[in-house]
Amino acid sequence: MKKWKSYFLVLSLSVTAIFTGCSNQEVPSAAEGKQPAAEQEGPVEIDFWYALGGHNGEVLEGLVKKFNDSQDEVEVKAAYQGDYYENHSKVLAAVAAGNQPDVTMVEIGVIAAFADAKVLADLAPYTQGDEEKYIPGLMKNSYWNDKLVAVPFNRSTPLLYLNREMLEKAGLDPKGPKTWEELQQYSKALTKQEGGKTVTYGFSTPIDIWFYEALVFQSGGNILSEDGKSLAINSPEGKAPLEFWNGMIKEGIMKAPPGEKYNAWDVAKQDFINEQVGMIFTSTGDLKGLKDNAKFNVGAAFLPANKDYGVPTGGANLVMLAKSSEEEKKAAWKFMKWITETEQTIPWSLETGYMPVTQEAVDSDEMKAADPNFRVALDQLQYAKPRPMVPGYKELQEVIMTEIQRNVLGQATPDEALSAAAEKAQKLLKK
Repeated sequence: MKKWKSYFLVLSLSVTAIFTGCSNQEVPSAAEGKQPAAEQEGPVEIDFWYALGGHNGEVLEGLVKKFNDSQDEVEVKAAYQGDYYENHSKVLAAVAAGNQPDVTMVEIGVIAAFADAKVLADLAPYTQGDEEKYIPGLMKNSYWNDKLVAVPFNRSTPLLYLNREMLEKAGLDPKGPKTWEELQQYSKALTKQEGGKTVTYGFSTPIDIWFYEALVFQSGGNILSEDGKSLAINSPEGKAPLEFWNGMIKEGIMKAPPGEKYNAWDVAKQDFINEQVGMIFTSTGDLKGLKDNAKFNVGAAFLPANKDYGVPTGGANLVMLAKSSEEEKKAAWKFMKWITETEQTIPWSLETGYMPVTQEAVDSDEMKAADPNFRVALDQLQYAKPRPMVPGYKELQEVIMTEIQRNVLGQATPDEALSAAAEKAQKLLKK
C-alpha cells in the first residue's frame, strides 16, 4: 500500500503546485520544444498523453497514426506515460510547470479532482451538442458543476470471466453463476487440492476498490451519502462484501492475489490463463488479452447478484487541458471527436475489449456479429452506477482500499476497518 500512498501524496502536492506556480517534480519531455501555436507553420501540433501499454497501447498508436494520415490540419504527438496513476501525476506536474499536454486520459474516479483543480477545459463550446452521440450510461462521470469536462473513450465495467471448459467438466452451467450463493457453490466445485495443497482455486479477485464498489451496489448500498459529504459503507451493505470474501477465503475456495495496485490484477489474470483459477473478476478491457492467451474457451458473464445486479463503470475518459491555447483546443477537439466516432470506436472495441462509446456503434451490424462476450458489458450497463464524483474521492478510495485489505489480511474486523474508513473520510470529504 506504500505505492498507493505515495501516488496520492504526489497527486495532492501536484494539485497544490498548480496554484503556487511551481513544482519540484520532473516533468515529462513529451511536450518540450512545442512552439506556440501562433508561431507554427503547417498543421497545429498537439500532445496526447495516454496510459495504456502492451497490445492496447499499440492499437491506440495505430489510431493516432490513422488520424494524422487522414488530414493535414492537426498533428497528434502521442506519448505513453505509464499507468493511470503515473499519468495523472505527470499531467499535474506538467500543468504546474506550464508544459502540459493538450489531451490526456483521466480515470473516471479522478475526473472530479482534476476538474475542481481547474485543470480541465469546458468542452461544450467545442462539442456544440455532439456529445449526444455517446451512450448515456457512460456519460455519468463526464460532468462537473454542470459543465462537460470529459468524453468517454476506453471505458469498461468489471466482468466475471469463466473457464467454460473447467465449468463443464465439473458439471456446472458454462454460462456461470448468477448469484453470490451460486458463485460460492461454483468456486467450491472448481477448487482442487493435491497432497493437502490447493492447486486450483474456484475464484479469484484483486481486493480492489472497483470490485468492492460493485459488491456494495449489489447489496443495495452506496459508497457515499446522497450529498457526497459522508461515507456510506459503514453499514450492513458495506460490510456484506467483506463478509462474503472472508468466508470464501476461509473456506479455501477463493484466492486473493498478492501484489499492489495493478500487480494484483496481473497475478489474477495469469492464474486464470494458467488454469490455476476457474473464475476471476477483471475489466472488459482484458477480454482480448485473455482470449488470445488462454488455451481454453473463455466466457464472460455479469458479476453475480446479491440483492440485485450492480456494477460501477470504469476506465478512462478523454479530457482537454484548460491551459492549452484556443487553437490547440480546437485541434484537440478535432482529434477527440474523431477517435470516439463510430468508425473508430468499433474496431477499438473489437481489438481491445473496451466498450464502444456511441449508441450507433452498439447498434451496428459489426458489433451485433461480434463475439457474444463483447455484448455482456453493454447488456450489464443497465445495472451500472457512476463512480463517486467528489474531489476528495481520489484520496478516499485509497483509504477504503487500505482498510478493506487490512480486513482481508486479518488485521482488522469488518467493523473496525469500515469504522476507520468512515472516520478518515470526514476530513477528506470536507476538502
